[in-house]
Amino acid sequence: MQNRREFLKIAAAGSVGMSIGSPAFAFSAKSYNRIVGANELIRIATIGVNSRGRTMGATIAGQKNAEVGTVCDVDERAIPKAIKAIMDAKQVQEPKSEKDCRKVLEDKSIDAIYIATPDHWHAPLTIMGCQAGKHVYVEKPLSHNPREGELAIEAARKYKRVVQMGAQRRSAPILTEGINELHKGIIGRVYLAKTWYTNKRKATVLKPGNIPSWLDYELWQGPAPRLPYKEGLVHYDWHWFWHWGTGEALNNGTHEVDVARWGLGVDFPTRVSSIGGRYQFKDDWETPDTQVVAMDFPGRVSLVWESRSSNGRQIEGQERGIIFYGEKGSLDTGGDQYSVYDLDGKLIKEVKPQQQAAVQGRNLASPSLGLDSLHVADFLDAIKSNRRPNCDVELGHKSVVSMQLGNIAYRVGRDLKIDSKTGHIIGDKQAQQLWSREYQNGWKPSV
Repeated sequence: MQNRREFLKIAAAGSVGMSIGSPAFAFSAKSYNRIVGANELIRIATIGVNSRGRTMGATIAGQKNAEVGTVCDVDERAIPKAIKAIMDAKQVQEPKSEKDCRKVLEDKSIDAIYIATPDHWHAPLTIMGCQAGKHVYVEKPLSHNPREGELAIEAARKYKRVVQMGAQRRSAPILTEGINELHKGIIGRVYLAKTWYTNKRKATVLKPGNIPSWLDYELWQGPAPRLPYKEGLVHYDWHWFWHWGTGEALNNGTHEVDVARWGLGVDFPTRVSSIGGRYQFKDDWETPDTQVVAMDFPGRVSLVWESRSSNGRQIEGQERGIIFYGEKGSLDTGGDQYSVYDLDGKLIKEVKPQQQAAVQGRNLASPSLGLDSLHVADFLDAIKSNRRPNCDVELGHKSVVSMQLGNIAYRVGRDLKIDSKTGHIIGDKQAQQLWSREYQNGWKPSV
């Protein structure tokens, strides 16, 4: 394949009586741009495109050095909508469509996969992708349970693949500046991070029903042991059932806790506790709609996450957010911005982008399109540069496992003592049983 410069020289030399738009060239200016950059083009398959994946497909297509080669989903209705979004983003080549992700992994023309499936698919598909030689961008949470996260790290390292978790704020320029300010001591020693999430979710009642003709429920279940189909489960409310989901703690808490852990400069906790329950409604939810997770870390440092899934009153005037407390003051952030206060709560510094799109904390498709684009660009650059991305699989795992430990503490009803070097639970056999899960025969992930 000729590089761009060589191609331009040849095109210039042969330009007499021939133009790019002429029949002799047989391709348009858009096609020309695709051809001259083909040696640098990264072809990505998007897997799980009903909502979030549809938006991200368009974001990927909008990157100058990327192309969505295949769109994959077990819901046949989602595929044409996702392809339309990609083509509306001005991609030249229309993607192929596929129902079975395993066939996508067999496609040698695909360099990377993007995963926006239900949580129980995240780590198994990440591992399968690495084994197939694909780089992986996987939405949070990285895994359904802690053991899967460990296996995802092993797969990324063994097969030398770039694995990026979708914690977009890791690629936010001004937030990164604010975290660096924290580490330099702008509020002194930082000892506490308070994080929160609020929403107005309604009751969920599942009913027995027939599998819709548009859904491959067998593939939707994938690694999870088989359970009968119920109406109301697909496409979103699986989040509130332990068999497939991880609750609000991992659905949204991962974002805030990842930034908090980043700012605090900590890895695994020493102690984790959780209180809460399904308080707003009496329905089929298994995970809590009201929850507080608290973690202690080495060095006299704590992190607290508060969630109210079904009561929309904001905290500190924000639907979701993070406050760092230090010996000299505090630092607030909700997205790609930060504000610094003294000990009396007086604002002493505020930094925002000149043109900032508001972070929509409850937007299921994309809380922030701008940060999505930056995070995808970092993923692509990491592939080209053979480096670890901003939210490498190992960083993602440490944040995810912290919240998984919070869920485990909630489920067993007591505090957990944790090995701060590995994240593993110490001296609690019942809690340790929740470190992994059972799998459908033939689907257990391994590296």
